[in-house]
Amino acid sequence: MDKTSTVDRAFEAALYARTDDDTALDTGASLLAADPAADAELARRGAEFVAAAWRRGWQPADVVRIVRRELDDVHVRLVSALILQQAPHDRPRGPRWAAQLARLAEPVGRRTDRPTVTPPGSNRFTYATAVLELYRLLLRLPTLEVLDEPRRSRPESRALTRIRALLAKAEATGYPDEAEALSAKAQELMARHSIDEALLAAGAPAADEPAACRIGVDPPYEQAKAVLLDAVAAANHCRAVWNEPLGFSTVVGFEPDLEVVDLLYTSLLVQATTAMTKAEAAQRKGGRKRTKTFRQSFLAAYAHRIGTRLEVAAETQVTDDLLPVLASREVAVTGRLESMFPETTTTRLRGVSDAVGWTEGAHAADRAEVRSRRRLD
Repeated sequence: MDKTSTVDRAFEAALYARTDDDTALDTGASLLAADPAADAELARRGAEFVAAAWRRGWQPADVVRIVRRELDDVHVRLVSALILQQAPHDRPRGPRWAAQLARLAEPVGRRTDRPTVTPPGSNRFTYATAVLELYRLLLRLPTLEVLDEPRRSRPESRALTRIRALLAKAEATGYPDEAEALSAKAQELMARHSIDEALLAAGAPAADEPAACRIGVDPPYEQAKAVLLDAVAAANHCRAVWNEPLGFSTVVGFEPDLEVVDLLYTSLLVQATTAMTKAEAAQRKGGRKRTKTFRQSFLAAYAHRIGTRLEVAAETQVTDDLLPVLASREVAVTGRLESMFPETTTTRLRGVSDAVGWTEGAHAADRAEVRSRRRLD
């Protein structure tokens, strides 16, 4: 029996059959487990599934995210190894793609149980089952919008370095007033950084064009988190479109703005979760037990209030002479968004029914973000 026919028969049983029942999966796994000579071909086919995902618009972080969302840790390790195995055979993709690969490779180098696409010495059936479950998911990934990569890689600016440091301190401090001050300063720097980049681009021989990136919106309470990301994007001259079934939002904007949206959203989510946990603990001491509705309402209020306060903070950096430049970039971002997503729908936020959770979330947003401060020189 040659190795290719084993893999083909296993795939025919487990991947291409009309049913997804355990019997079909067991049949395919049994074939692979009984034939160690098929291992190399099985790994090669996995790399082909990864390459096919790239052709359908997926990126490394997207694939890992959906595997983590739909399957288990063992599948995440398998797909990470496949992506890294396939990368040397791929064409250059740009700095954002390279950064995703670098993040993916970093934990691999520190692990003693290094992820691999070849099976361990024992329990080949369990391993083969996991591989087939992963391949079945990869095979059925839908086509996504193609994201343009930045034209060139740029070293991180001093402004972004300062923003990262301020947000890290805001996340770490246990004092709300200090977190507010640090977050406010970070948003001011973001607004100033965006304006500086816009003025540079406007004076360049070939002006930059809007790009896009995907940011994960993970459960639970995805709706409230998507609203928060939308608020952060809007305050930083970007637009966000949420893909609820696949667990991410696509953010469209100019490259410097995309960087700060990712930074600020991640930081605010950490701050919101910390504040929510403390508020919930206080409510439990008072005898309240409706934690799910409390959390949903808390995060919804937090996102709503943050949007307003971020917008105010960003506007403090805008003067009349900057309006034409920013307006032209807004038109460009809107045009790019509409070309990528010609049809979008609005979603009503569900599960916001806890008045105490809403009040606590609004108060937390007031503490975390941002009030008007003097314009940066």
